[in-house]
Amino acid sequence: MSRGVPRIASSVRPAFRLAQPRPARVDCLAMSERIEYRDGRWVVPNHPIIPFIEGDGTGPDIWRAARRVFDATVRKVSGGKRQIDWLEVLAGEKAFKQVGNWLPEATLDAIRTHRVAIKGPLTTPVGGGIRSLNVSLRQLLDLYACVRPVRYFEGVPSPMREPQKLDVVIFRENTEDVYSGIEFREGTPEAKKLIDFLNNDMGGKKKVRADSGVGIKPISVTGTKRLVRMAIQHALDNGLKTVTLVHKGNIQKFTEGAFRQWGYDVATEEFRDRVVTERESWILDNKDKDPSLTVEQNGALIEPGLEFATDDFRQSLYKEVKACLDSIYNTHGHGAWKKKLMINDRIADSIFQQVVTRADEYSVLATPNLNGDYISDACAAQVGGLGIAPGANVGDGYAIFEATHGTAPKYADKDVINPGSVMLSGMMMFRFLGWSEAADLIEQSLELTIEQKKVTYDFERLMEGATKVKTSEFASAMIDNMGAAVTTAAK
Repeated sequence: MSRGVPRIASSVRPAFRLAQPRPARVDCLAMSERIEYRDGRWVVPNHPIIPFIEGDGTGPDIWRAARRVFDATVRKVSGGKRQIDWLEVLAGEKAFKQVGNWLPEATLDAIRTHRVAIKGPLTTPVGGGIRSLNVSLRQLLDLYACVRPVRYFEGVPSPMREPQKLDVVIFRENTEDVYSGIEFREGTPEAKKLIDFLNNDMGGKKKVRADSGVGIKPISVTGTKRLVRMAIQHALDNGLKTVTLVHKGNIQKFTEGAFRQWGYDVATEEFRDRVVTERESWILDNKDKDPSLTVEQNGALIEPGLEFATDDFRQSLYKEVKACLDSIYNTHGHGAWKKKLMINDRIADSIFQQVVTRADEYSVLATPNLNGDYISDACAAQVGGLGIAPGANVGDGYAIFEATHGTAPKYADKDVINPGSVMLSGMMMFRFLGWSEAADLIEQSLELTIEQKKVTYDFERLMEGATKVKTSEFASAMIDNMGAAVTTAAK
């Protein structure tokens, strides 16, 4: 059995299962019902109404292809007992042309009513004009976690020698950081007022040039903790080995450095019995190897060069070591820590090297907004690019699944673009809804189609012996392969 067609009931880790309580099973409901969210649980009928935004540019092409695959998949795995009742809502260029509004309130109301939606790429002019519609949707609906799983599909062309080693889920904070939209153009009265305030009223230790544009970068306890909490819960639910806090706290100590500290606080305060921090693991391991080790000796092992440190630093370190051993050695010592979820952190620029040189050491990355934007695209490049990079924007009781690439307007209506991103986003959506069989089948049929080298132009030009197919033809090949995927999986 090929790697591309694992058993549907396989123990292979799914590419994504949201860290939420399992949806309550609701049978025999009337057709065309709303998905509901009660007491922290999703209630999903057999015929849910799901709003969709087809997107701008190539959006209509990839949406038509993806919808055919979604409908065929649900029909096949449920024997016709389930189906999606799709509800088109408007956003982007289509909305502006039809109703004169880039993001109509009716669209937001529909998503709030039906709770789960899926969308294609939307246009955002660079340097001016309308604000990013993607960012607006996330912030207006408080979809605070951007979740992007990145893994390799067999046969996809990659610049890496061992792309299969990268298998991560990135949890990117969605509502704060520089994306919050607090900035002022150079030369405006607002910019001058803020610069004068920083240079004069705030002490002026770090002068801002008068001809600067200025922005404010908020990162809060609330935003950080709920994002990291979701990332940790996802890792625990899926038996993953690490959650890595990605930050630039060595420079931005009170925003990104605080993100790091608040992340550790969530881990140790709310998940204490199930997690160990990397630094704690060093202390525990030292004690495991030599039970007679003193606190001072242990501290010297985790901080080389301690003899050159100040006395205050040494005493602080000894206090840390003692507190760790006193509080968790009974539960985490004697090797028990090795079975816990590891919480560690990495500097943002360092993680770009790490996911290339030591990719298999990372499972979940939890990041502030901007870091997550960069690292998710960089990871996607290692396994085939944004053409097959899925994503979801998730809050408490609401979720929008989306293609993560741009609109590529020069290819609009040409039926040539890879629809993999929105198809795999649909796979994430089905897994989120609790329809795991549909999610598995989409993943399996997509990988089987790629292994057969029936691919769109972006992959065909990089694959020897490949057959170039249209967007619509790729969807047809996936549907044709569903029978083979199910048959092989059942063996």
